[in-house]
Amino acid sequence: MKNLNDYWTKRISGKKVLVTGGTTGIGREVVILLVALGARCMICGRNQPQIDETITAAIAQGGSGSCEGLVADLADADDIINLFETTDRQLGGIDILINNAALGYGSVTEGSYQDWDYIIRTNLTAYLACAHQAIKRMEAAGSGHIINIGSMSADVREVGSSVYVATKSAIQGFSETLRKEVNCKGIKVTLIEPGAVDTDMQPDSGPEKEEQVQNLEMLRTEDIAMAVTFCLAQHERCDVVNMQIRPHLQII
Repeated sequence: MKNLNDYWTKRISGKKVLVTGGTTGIGREVVILLVALGARCMICGRNQPQIDETITAAIAQGGSGSCEGLVADLADADDIINLFETTDRQLGGIDILINNAALGYGSVTEGSYQDWDYIIRTNLTAYLACAHQAIKRMEAAGSGHIINIGSMSADVREVGSSVYVATKSAIQGFSETLRKEVNCKGIKVTLIEPGAVDTDMQPDSGPEKEEQVQNLEMLRTEDIAMAVTFCLAQHERCDVVNMQIRPHLQII
């Protein structure tokens, strides 16, 4: 049996990783873990203070990795192009894309066309656009890994969340088809669909969410970060295609 600590570090160290939405929630925790394992990360978010805080937290772990950041709104096509060009300059390319940035939203009976359009461009179109940019670079290298962070909402389809469910259901179908398109190029595609996670998307207060975590009804962000890292650490011969992670007592 291999020493798993050494194995994980060997598989992750030196990898050039772009994490969208890497300043809060799941994305932030993924970055902190990957930097600790030696990855070179580029993160984006809409607020510079959150970028700065995440970089500080990641470096404070004492790992051998690094972290850079850029303010970007992924609903804007120009910002996506600038993000990848900046990643090229700062990291010298990209080995791993973690499509994670997303916004919560409720029912289509609420809001306006402009509201839904912004959510779709952030939660879905940006995934497509970032994958497109990443594949161009990965194809030239003959290898790469794209992880799409989806949601259990794609299957559960809760009442009152039709706009969000539409985007996450689309990510599910996109991921399955994308894998068929790019595996022959040496590029892996993984879809990770968490259940309830203690992030800003959850409407409850901090104490209420902590109670749900303690009651095994909600996950912590580090649980998803561990799952992402597990998928990334697999040998080239092994693809983790789909992973669903749900709290033990979230009965859905």
